[in-house]
Formats: sequence, structure tokens, C-alpha cells
Amino acid sequence: MCRQDESRLARFTATLGFALDDFQLRACRSLDEGRDVLVCAPTGSGKTVVGEFAATLALAGAGKCFYTTPIKALSNQKYSDLAARFGDDHVGLLTGDLSLHPHAPVVVMTTEVLRSMLHGDSPLLDGLTHVVMDEVHFLADRDRGAVWEESILTLPPAVRLVSLSATVSNAEEFGEWIGRVRGPTTVVVEEHRPVPLWQHVLAGGRLFDLFSPVTGTVDEQLVRYIAHRQLVEAAPAVPGRG
Repeated sequence: MCRQDESRLARFTATLGFALDDFQLRACRSLDEGRDVLVCAPTGSGKTVVGEFAATLALAGAGKCFYTTPIKALSNQKYSDLAARFGDDHVGLLTGDLSLHPHAPVVVMTTEVLRSMLHGDSPLLDGLTHVVMDEVHFLADRDRGAVWEESILTLPPAVRLVSLSATVSNAEEFGEWIGRVRGPTTVVVEEHRPVPLWQHVLAGGRLFDLFSPVTGTVDEQLVRYIAHRQLVEAAPAVPGRG
């Protein structure tokens, strides 16, 4: 990576107020080197930072960045996040039934909108340099997966693609496919979950842990409660009691 790229990444990092994790640095550096990037990391680990760096690169080069999501609600959320970071004048939103600043250099949209643009050779594609596909694992969806597949296949080769997901189980295989159809692709996998997930069960008006944090098996209190309820329900009814 050249000194200019290093300083560009350093300037971006300085605006965050926190140090990037190793997987974020690997992904951003690969993106700076002109490679597509597939980032697979748990929810809450900071995958979106790589997408923000893609938008930063697009803005620095007077290009455009499209940020795609599978649902309108997520598009609205990402629009708010990116507008807060880059400014309302630099961010637009396209969700099929809503068009807000469509000529902005950074536009958030559903993936269906991107596919329609690609098939229709939309003038909004002029100057496009980066595309971020959030929740890219939707490619495996039986009903909607073709939208992601067609978009990846028809994106111009010069456009850098950033694919983000928390649930891709075959990341290396998926990355190899992207590399075959688009060119050099870096696969970055992070397994550490910085925000732990706790699962609970509401039973009898009481909230139980589903799993014990010590053993990893079903929580003993929940097991005892279920056993107690089974005994109560199996007991014969007492005459005269409602």
C-alpha cells in the first residue's frame, strides 16, 4: 500500500474517535488497494466502518458510493447514520417509494433499486466507484437471492464492491465466487463477538436464562421449572377444586 493510501486510512481513522480492530484494518487496506472485500463478522463488531470507509474513498475521489440494504427500514437507519457522518447534502435515499437527494455522492437504497438501475442503465450510475452490500447473505434467499446475484454479476468491473454479513457460513467459498466473477477479492472473517448475546425464556411470568453462562447447557433453574410444571399438569385433579 502506498504512503498516500496509508495517510488516507489514517485520516479516516482519526475521525472515528476509536482505534480500528485488526479485521477492520485488513478490510480497509484491501479496499484501498483496489480489491473487492467480503467482511464476515458478528453483529455489533463494527462491519459498517468498512462501508463508511468505502464512502469516504468515493467522496475523496469525487466519485459515488451506493449503500444497499435488503429492507426499507434498514435503509432508513443507514441513511440517518451516514447523513450524520457525511452531512445531509452528501447523502441520499432511494427505496422505491421514496426519493431523497438521488444525485448525492452517497446514496442508500434497497438492493432491488440497484438492480433496476443496472438493468436500466440509469444515469445515476455515472461516476459510481463503490458499492456496499449490507446483509449480502440474502443472496442465498430462495425468493430474493437473484437480486443480489444479478447485481454482483452486472456491476461494472471498475466499481469496488464491499460485501458485509454476520451470517455467511461458507465465507471462503462465497469469496472465491465473487473473485471469479469480479476479480481480486479479500475475504475477512472475524469470529470474536464484542457484544455478547443472551437468550432468555419467559415462562409462568418469570424470565429465565436459556443457557447457563458457565456450562453452556440449558439453565438448571429453567430445567427445574419445566419439570415442576410437568408434574403439576400431570397430577390428577382434586375433586371440588376449580
